[in-house]
Amino acid sequence: MRVRLNGGWHEVAAGSSVADLVADLAGGARRIAIERNGSIVPRSQWAGCRLADGDRIEAVGAVGGG
Repeated sequence: MRVRLNGGWHEVAAGSSVADLVADLAGGARRIAIERNGSIVPRSQWAGCRLADGDRIEAVGAVGGG
C-alpha cells in the first residue's frame, strides 16, 4: 500500500504501523515527531497505530543548535 510521506508517495507493507515506518526510514530515530492525517501521533502509540492506504504522514526530526 502507499502512504504520502512528507509530500511524496512511499510504499509500505500492509499492516505496517507508524513504528515500522519510522524504523524503516530513520533506523528508529529517537528525536522525531510524526503527524498522521493532521494529528500528532504520540510515541507511546506508534506501535499500535496501523497505517492505511493513502494516509498522509509528516515526519519531522529534531535538530540541535544554539
